[in-house]
Amino acid sequence: MPLFAALALSPISGISVIFMKFKYKAIKPTGGESYEAFSEAPDRFALYRNLKATGENVIYAEEVKNRSFFKGFSLDWIFSRVGAHDKIIFARNLGAMVEAGLPISRALSVMEKETGNRKLKKVFIALNESVKKGKALNEALKDFPEIFSPLFVSMVGSGEESGGLPKSLKVLSHQMEAAYLLERKVKGAMIYPAIILSIMVIIAVLMLIYVVPTLTATFKELNVELPLSTQIVIFMSDFLKNHAIFSVLIILGASVVVSLFGKSQFGRRFYHSAVLKLPIISPIVKETNAARTARTLSSLLSAGVNVISAFQITEDVVQNIYYKKVLSLAKESIKKGEPVAEIFSSHDKLYPTFVSEMVAIGEETGKLGEMLEGVATFYENEVEQRTKDMSTVIEPFLMVVIGAAVGFFALSMILPMYSLVNTI
Repeated sequence: MPLFAALALSPISGISVIFMKFKYKAIKPTGGESYEAFSEAPDRFALYRNLKATGENVIYAEEVKNRSFFKGFSLDWIFSRVGAHDKIIFARNLGAMVEAGLPISRALSVMEKETGNRKLKKVFIALNESVKKGKALNEALKDFPEIFSPLFVSMVGSGEESGGLPKSLKVLSHQMEAAYLLERKVKGAMIYPAIILSIMVIIAVLMLIYVVPTLTATFKELNVELPLSTQIVIFMSDFLKNHAIFSVLIILGASVVVSLFGKSQFGRRFYHSAVLKLPIISPIVKETNAARTARTLSSLLSAGVNVISAFQITEDVVQNIYYKKVLSLAKESIKKGEPVAEIFSSHDKLYPTFVSEMVAIGEETGKLGEMLEGVATFYENEVEQRTKDMSTVIEPFLMVVIGAAVGFFALSMILPMYSLVNTI
């Protein structure tokens, strides 16, 4: 029984009646305008009878089943997320259908029936309703800012204005796919070291809780003088064993503090500056941002978006605040009629020289979009190669870290044994 169902006492018979919540669509008796609403009734037939009595024509009615822990917390809404891959497929399929001659409303109806994502299905229904009422698709997309980025909306809007929506959607799907694959490559390179370090931490905690206490008891019985490293290991073991809940609270508290620090302005500057200085990570971060900047600008300019808007949207797309600042300066330079290439060349610690040179050529020849596409492809390939090399570089580094940790633990437990042998 759904959580929305309510028990009501019938005033005639005194019998408890279960009321269920329905979502329905009906046509008003005056004007013939359709609308959607919610209503409670004992069953679907009672709802139809009630609405028919008021002269309304019901198109459909469906029971609202809310699988939630508490009111307003829908599990379906959380687990049915709209990912980057879903949006790529949406842009690609919509472009193909519009190019084939289907109206946008019809194309949205087809995709609404085909998709298995519940959240996306609701989005398609809402978009279709807005388009049928005469709203432009890009305006309808703005109703879902958590799903469709300014980049998505701007490129669709540009396509609608120029009459080249299929081309804009094709460019958009290509841009999103390139960004998606680039992000996957970077994340994929970090999975291996993250798994190894996590396993190492878990094993260390288990040994401190279950193995070290046994050795500690032996050392106490033999009254052996313990070196500093052994005392540190025993202290950590005793703390984890005797204050398990407190240890978990410390870890959670530290996580919260780090998270809040990262969200602060100073924290963001610190983290974003740190990743730009780390030996192995820094080149990947710089080339990833260069590729993302070039790919986004190229896609927007190719779709007909004006240069200032293109730089503004690209500024929103990049995550690192130092790159945002450069793009903001570039936008101001354009407003003043100054060349953009100078901004990139003056920030060569963030953007490689190749970027400023290609931007300069693009400005001189009037083919900035094409030049930037070449830059994006070049750095996407560079990032792909670096992520492959990263595994080769990180593997021996991890072996050294693991070896040092194992060596420290082994020496801490073995040294007291040597002390005991010397006393004998």
